[in-house]
Amino acid sequence: MNKTISLPLTPLTQDQIDFFKQNGYFLFKKGMSEDLVDAFNGHIFDIRHQESIPPWAACDESKKFSVRLFNPHKHDSFSRQLMKHTMVRGVLAQLMGKEAVCVQSMYFYKEPGSPGQASHQDYYYIKNDPMTMIAAWTAMEEQVDIENGCLWVMPGTHKLGLLPHGAVKNLEEHEQWTEETEGIDTSTQIPVIMEKGDILFFSELLIHSSTKNRSKDRWRRSYVCHYIREDSNVLLREDLRVKYPLY
Repeated sequence: MNKTISLPLTPLTQDQIDFFKQNGYFLFKKGMSEDLVDAFNGHIFDIRHQESIPPWAACDESKKFSVRLFNPHKHDSFSRQLMKHTMVRGVLAQLMGKEAVCVQSMYFYKEPGSPGQASHQDYYYIKNDPMTMIAAWTAMEEQVDIENGCLWVMPGTHKLGLLPHGAVKNLEEHEQWTEETEGIDTSTQIPVIMEKGDILFFSELLIHSSTKNRSKDRWRRSYVCHYIREDSNVLLREDLRVKYPLY
């Protein structure tokens, strides 16, 4: 018996699609319900709170609520469900022109005091052919702002192509194990203030960064998935070759 596959939603207007093409990003307000976000946050907490942590989620005891959870969609059904969220699937289909598939997911805890990531382009880390990758960055807190380490973007920089990346310069602000975009003035980045359930979609070539969480008691949890068009393929990264469909 053949499985019936529903068509994706079409939540974006043409003006919103044009904004993404022009700027390299689009903020979709309240793309996920607060109840769903709260349930997922609790579920992710439980994964590392249990006595026997599954091997794929294991880390040092002192860092179990700080080290990001890498690729939970590969192991956890709830993570896959959010990865397949109907609104995300619909937006991606409109922006890509075809169905999307997921190749990577990350859950960031970012507790107070945690460093951010220096300016970079995602394509530098996940090369794909043809180039179609879009990230969906979902806010998991009541407020994601400058104080607790929101994302910053440089509108229009997705049109510049891939730029050189090198060692991080400001280790007080940014983690040292990722690399930083070179050859461009990144001081013109603008902050993206978000609320719980907001989803930021952005191009793989958009220059973006995050800053240190300077709050005293607020985390900056987020769930970030990277998607490519169904007819695209990840290059070089053997760990990201599997495509996870959204239907």
